[in-house]
Amino acid sequence: MKSIAVAVAALSLALAGAAVAGPTCTTSKEGWKPEAAFKQDLQAQGYQIKVFKVTKGNCYEIYGTDKTGKKVEIYFDPVSGKAVKSE
Repeated sequence: MKSIAVAVAALSLALAGAAVAGPTCTTSKEGWKPEAAFKQDLQAQGYQIKVFKVTKGNCYEIYGTDKTGKKVEIYFDPVSGKAVKSE
């Protein structure tokens, strides 16, 4: 009985992790806008960036605030610069 409970818990964690995974933007790093230039463009649009990172799905992801001060978490395509997902 205990092993069934452990298996159910493990499955629940695996499914929860899949649910919060970010999008996939590209499979190659060809044509990416450089990180520094990308950050500069976002700051010019009024974003305050607290965290900037590259995701497993090859997206640029930021955590911070927009020009109105609202907290944002946004995934960007590093080639086109377009937002692909926001939370």
